[in-house]
Amino acid sequence: MVKILDGKAIAAGIKQELMDEIKGLKEKYGVTPGMALVLVGEDPASKLYVGKKAKTCEGFGIRPFTKFLPEKTTEEELLSSIKELNADPSLHGIVVQLPLPKHIREERITSAISPEKDVDGLNPLNVGKLLMGRECLASPAARGISTILDRSGINVSGKNVVLVGMSDLLGKPLFSFLLQRGAVITACGPKVENLSTYTKRADVLVVDIGRAKAITEDGVKEGAVVIDCGNNFVEGKVVGDVDFDRVKEVVSAITPVPGGAGPMLAVMLMSNLVNAVKRYHLKTNPALPTI
Repeated sequence: MVKILDGKAIAAGIKQELMDEIKGLKEKYGVTPGMALVLVGEDPASKLYVGKKAKTCEGFGIRPFTKFLPEKTTEEELLSSIKELNADPSLHGIVVQLPLPKHIREERITSAISPEKDVDGLNPLNVGKLLMGRECLASPAARGISTILDRSGINVSGKNVVLVGMSDLLGKPLFSFLLQRGAVITACGPKVENLSTYTKRADVLVVDIGRAKAITEDGVKEGAVVIDCGNNFVEGKVVGDVDFDRVKEVVSAITPVPGGAGPMLAVMLMSNLVNAVKRYHLKTNPALPTI
């Protein structure tokens, strides 16, 4: 019988753990974790995401600081704002909402965020450390998928793992996570031909390509574990990149959409913030555990 990997339930458990940690930071050290949320421009979807992140912070007992900048903000002006946020000791994490307006180079902005406050894990120093297996702040999306596997008792060591979709936010950092765990990884970018020839080999299949129900039962191995990171709107409903109803009949475990990978993103962003406080800003006790 197929096991449904309930990301919502896993996220709820981690949230309680984090809230206990945050309470301890406040009571023992007088530290309230602070998160800067920066938005440039008036994009409605980006505004919605920033608003949701602010509410999530509040729900965890984290102080959100939102900074809204006009569309005409120059690259240098944004860099100046980030410099100020880097220097603010009351803020322990910085998120610049992407995408940015076309006249601003994202790579300059993500590189300017202090690696110690880079809770999105996009600073090149953190990306490099992750690849080398060193302590760092890493992609919340990739951490979320890795945590679903870990907490579901799915061992990837020596297993064939196929990643479909190699974005900077998920596929590439997840490659690094799984590499450290001893997985045998096949990475499939957007131009791969005959995709099913690769996906059918996977013991663990992770899909993030933004195409509704692109992976069907014909493209998966019997007994495989499938992690669907898709988020597509079809006829007013959210569906994944995997045809859940058909694929669940042949695999051993699968994440649903919604309720699978999605709920893990927000909770792992908050986890990164708590880890940033403990690792880099709370110098009195660097041995505190990491979630």
